Amino acid sequence: MSEAAQSFEGLLREALAPVEPPADLAERLESTLTSITAMAADELEAWELSAMRDPRNWVRPAAAVVAGSAAGAALVLLRARRRTGAQAPDLQSMRASADGVRESAERALREIGRETRRLFGER
Repeated sequence: MSEAAQSFEGLLREALAPVEPPADLAERLESTLTSITAMAADELEAWELSAMRDPRNWVRPAAAVVAGSAAGAALVLLRARRRTGAQAPDLQSMRASADGVRESAERALREIGRETRRLFGER
């Protein structure tokens, strides 16, 4: 193999090396999602119902609903995943029995339900 090919292969290996995320990534993501959800709620609260007659005024509330819903759903999933201590699946967990998968899904759904009730209870 030529020296250029080896150099290129080394550069690729270095560029594609796994990178650990920052330790505070989850907290930053949670605070960002919380602020997006709060801004969307504020936008919807400030929207006047009388403005609904003009379709040109529908864009901001529609965008607030979409952004707020997406951020809220992501926030619920993030908090539920953190609460259960879920990690990225490895090969052994992927080979788990159907009962184990069902139990994990049921547990995740219960956690999502609890977190959703807690978030809606805050508002």
